[in-house]
Amino acid sequence: MRERRELLEREHPQISQRRQAELLAVARSSVAYQPVLARDADRQVIRIMDELYLKAPSLGSRPLVTLLERDHGILINRKRVQRLRRAMGLEAIWCRPRTTVPDRSQRKYPYLLRDLKIDRANQVWCTDFTYVPMPVGHAYLCAVMDWHTRKVLGWTVSNTDQGSQFTSEEWTARLTGLGIAISMDGKGRWMDNVFIERLWRKR
Repeated sequence: MRERRELLEREHPQISQRRQAELLAVARSSVAYQPVLARDADRQVIRIMDELYLKAPSLGSRPLVTLLERDHGILINRKRVQRLRRAMGLEAIWCRPRTTVPDRSQRKYPYLLRDLKIDRANQVWCTDFTYVPMPVGHAYLCAVMDWHTRKVLGWTVSNTDQGSQFTSEEWTARLTGLGIAISMDGKGRWMDNVFIERLWRKR
């Protein structure tokens, strides 16, 4: 549903928002909704919770209540922390049971850079997403970087994390059609994409 809402163009020169909502099969009221800005008191807590999440994304609401009171002098109950986390779109990251099976249609590609000598521009490009804190909620930043020069070749911001596009048929077919070899870093192997990971740390 959210993906369909994001297709609606508010300033479309020919098709009204009402007609677009009908074509996309989404409620007109959900399209017109604008998020309400948080109160000043909530904004202060949101900013601190954003910083804590970036440092320790595994923290739940109980440890956050303790940290906010002990380190920042903010008296807050657990229900309010949970409400703000929902509004921010944050969820504690922890190891869950493996309840799903990967889509076999999405091909896995090997890591090709381990023993490769990279000594010129445009020999290897890398790309990745990162989380960006916002006054209300968050966004996702995607960048493409040249591995040799460390130059950012392009970037875009979205409110939807589309990391799965890197394994989609449309993406991989476009690359292979241009004669580009595809390399994918291993699970949990942030060092395999180290230069763009360093870029995220600098922001």
